[in-house]
Amino acid sequence: MQWILIGAIAAIGGLGLGLLAGFMGWLPNRAAKSGDRKAGQQASQLLDEARDEAKGIVAKARREVESLDEQVAAAKAEADKHRAEIESTNRQLVERSASLDGRFDDLEKRLGEVRKKETDLDEIRQAAAEMRDKQIAKLEKIAKLTQSEAAEKLTAMVENNLEADLATLIAKHQTRAKSDAEVQATAILLATMERMASEVTAERTVTAVKLDNEKIKGRVIGKDGRNISAFQRATGVDVMTDDAPNTIVLSSFDPVRREVARQTLEMLIDDGRIHPGRIENLVDKAQKKVQREITKAADEAARSVGISGIPPEISQLLGELKFRTSYGQNVLKHSVEMAELAGVLASQLGANVRVCKYAALVHDLGKALTHKMEGKHHHLSGEMLRKYGVEEAVAHAAEAHHDDLEATTPEAMVIRAVDAISAARPGARNNNTDNYIKRMKDLENIATSFDGVEKAYAIDGGREVRVFIDAQDLSDLQGYQIARDIATKIESQMSYPGTIKVVAIRETRAVEYAK
Repeated sequence: MQWILIGAIAAIGGLGLGLLAGFMGWLPNRAAKSGDRKAGQQASQLLDEARDEAKGIVAKARREVESLDEQVAAAKAEADKHRAEIESTNRQLVERSASLDGRFDDLEKRLGEVRKKETDLDEIRQAAAEMRDKQIAKLEKIAKLTQSEAAEKLTAMVENNLEADLATLIAKHQTRAKSDAEVQATAILLATMERMASEVTAERTVTAVKLDNEKIKGRVIGKDGRNISAFQRATGVDVMTDDAPNTIVLSSFDPVRREVARQTLEMLIDDGRIHPGRIENLVDKAQKKVQREITKAADEAARSVGISGIPPEISQLLGELKFRTSYGQNVLKHSVEMAELAGVLASQLGANVRVCKYAALVHDLGKALTHKMEGKHHHLSGEMLRKYGVEEAVAHAAEAHHDDLEATTPEAMVIRAVDAISAARPGARNNNTDNYIKRMKDLENIATSFDGVEKAYAIDGGREVRVFIDAQDLSDLQGYQIARDIATKIESQMSYPGTIKVVAIRETRAVEYAK
């Protein structure tokens, strides 16, 4: 290719020289004919410029030829390099292929050896199994016992020998676990109760209105009982006037209605104008006043424990608990007290403080509905909370504060604990003598209903049951079991605040006579 380019350059140079020679011949003739000296000088200058330009073209062509030579040489070197790399790669592939072939042959050889060893091992195992069966048969023949009979006999012997040691070990670990748990639980509960103090005397429901004299009672009754009939229709409560002098007793399962009736009656007595029209006006006024008290009580309770965002329907039920009591304990005050205790206990245990406070505050909502709906109050509480969009964690903790529903969260266990604390503290609730005696008898009857129990005594105000068991019928290990069974039956059949301790006592006497 470079020779073709050189020939083209030479042809171009020759053509230029020919044109230059012709032009040189033309110019003298032109100058001679014209006789113009100046034109000859210009022609000579043009000739020189043409020569210089021709030389430049030739030099440039030579440089381009040299550059092309260098590029061709570089391309050839690069091609040689790639060719060498490809040849090297091919050689390596051939070598690796040969190596892999050799390894594959080795693996096949080793695989054959492993299969042979497995066959030998199976034969050895089979021979060992046959030998073991023969030895077992010889031992059974010598001992005159089958393998299963020997195992049962050995197990029975071990159980008999270790029964006492096992009972001692279980008692030791139970004592240690109870001791550690009681220490930690006592510390947490004491810290919680020290930080929460509330009034001991509980508010009781007011069901009687005192009168200054019997004349007012007659005016309340009215001619032919007209006033009292209108009062009962408007308020929805029963009015009893003959139970005590200078007293009118109001009776209703609905505590809110009873409160409306009480306030209406007091306003009628203060006003002095007692007739059916006035009764209806004052009932409407009392209902609005009680509703304001309900709203205020709910808002104050929620604000005192730091809970916000309670649905209006739940807040209404919460406020109605102000007029509800349980064993003489005001339910709303009990709920607020529980919320404070739950917050402190939850912070000690690492539970969710807000969920515990919220659940404790609303755990007894169902008590505002038990006179309207069927079901246990804690189930009604959970149902209402879910119905009005309260989060499930709060609903479950509130619903599970009694034992008939399993508590599956730490917050639910906290609510159970603080409910027992609030109900069991001194002065929180009042129980009459008949209920107290009945509970003591029920505890003793449950304990004596188990076989092997000789006698049982409920002591410490029903907080402990001492159970004496027959040493000949029950072992020490069975004594632990029967104590646990009695406690479980008490939990399932009785309702009580706090905890009840069950103590099973088994006495063994060894008597000998020296003769």
